[in-house]
Amino acid sequence: QVQLVESGGGLVQAGGSLRLSCAASGRTSSDYAMGWFRQAPGQEREFVAAISWSGSTYYEYSVEGRFTISRDNAKNTAYLQMNSLKPEDTAVYYCAVSAVPGTSDDPSEYSYWGQGTQVTVSS
Repeated sequence: QVQLVESGGGLVQAGGSLRLSCAASGRTSSDYAMGWFRQAPGQEREFVAAISWSGSTYYEYSVEGRFTISRDNAKNTAYLQMNSLKPEDTAVYYCAVSAVPGTSDDPSEYSYWGQGTQVTVSS
């Protein structure tokens, strides 16, 4: 089993920044991708960003240029730096560990999920 714990969410004004962290523990495999997804009220969970074990990244188009995903493999931790936040970025943000080493925007390829952290952007 793999446990994921997110932190760093909160309330911020539009144009502000937040940095989310996701710490993985337990039986992590030797290499795996990590991803961030988000879910707004009444909407389906959507892909935000992913990073492979080697550091390749992939972003959803609406966040590219504003969000940056990174990871520290020694700490089994992934980060999501969110800049120029907009009210439409408001959602619960989830991190996830993929069963494959490459990046993916398909939630079905992620085996483990965190509990989520709320991000609220006020206008």
